[in-house]
Amino acid sequence: MSNVHRIHHAAIVVADIDASLRFWRDGLGFQPLMDETFEGDWKTLFGIDATKVRSVMVGDPSRPGSGIVEFVQFIGAEVPPGFELLSLFVGDVDETLAQLGDAAEELRRIEVESPDGPVPMVTVRDPDGVLVEIIGPPLSRK
Repeated sequence: MSNVHRIHHAAIVVADIDASLRFWRDGLGFQPLMDETFEGDWKTLFGIDATKVRSVMVGDPSRPGSGIVEFVQFIGAEVPPGFELLSLFVGDVDETLAQLGDAAEELRRIEVESPDGPVPMVTVRDPDGVLVEIIGPPLSRK
């Protein structure tokens, strides 16, 4: 298998990002790594009727290989708080989907613009119903 996979983060839909930061940052010592709002076709990718999402990631900046937790709030949509997904970075989205074959249930796909080109993002569910986000490297612009 030439396609490299790694878990990047676990995302949690939260009711209150500030309360989550008090718990994870102030209580457990995780450090903020990112706080951004992104626009995208989240309805297609996640089935959530929103075009904007606020994403705050926390972890240990001195240990890049350590886990990252992402707090997510979909702007303009009521989404119950709780676990949302595991996010993976892969070398090639299409190769990964081919490897999954029929195991990839509920396939949804979008591309999100980035400075380096469109980034392919796909969501599938594992056999237990866990939502898995598969993110590939930016595609070259044509």
